[in-house]
Amino acid sequence: MSSTPAPIDPRGPRFGAAITSVVLAVTILAGPASTAALVLLALQAVVFGLGSLVGLAAQPYGLVFKRFVRPRLAAPTELEDPRPPRFAQTVGLVFAVAGLLGLALHVPVLFYVAVGFALVAALLNAVFDLCLGCEVYLLGRRIAGRPLAPSVQEG
Repeated sequence: MSSTPAPIDPRGPRFGAAITSVVLAVTILAGPASTAALVLLALQAVVFGLGSLVGLAAQPYGLVFKRFVRPRLAAPTELEDPRPPRFAQTVGLVFAVAGLLGLALHVPVLFYVAVGFALVAALLNAVFDLCLGCEVYLLGRRIAGRPLAPSVQEG
């Protein structure tokens, strides 16, 4: 038996995606030969890891949203299931680790491709409210014959 987690304000992950976009863009601009790129990508991997493995409540950008941004906003018009955004954090973690491997193995193309894909996904979420990782999660649930309830499926 699995319990449905408490729904979240969908603006939190979108806020996190905006910060992630900036971090990843600066990482790419710094380039694979830069210590700054290594530090930024490692920190972003930690952010993704916390969101993925511990939960969105532990994700630093989510904490900033909850503490400083959310109190200044009107109540959300709808809430969303946290499982799709948490899965998206896992996907981001995979790409960040791949980018770090590109740095460690001196394979700049791996660094640029991995960080570039993560950046595009973060930008799509931040700018267009299109979470690719969330869509992959929902597609997987539908294929498995276990779609999420419609009330929390859309955010």
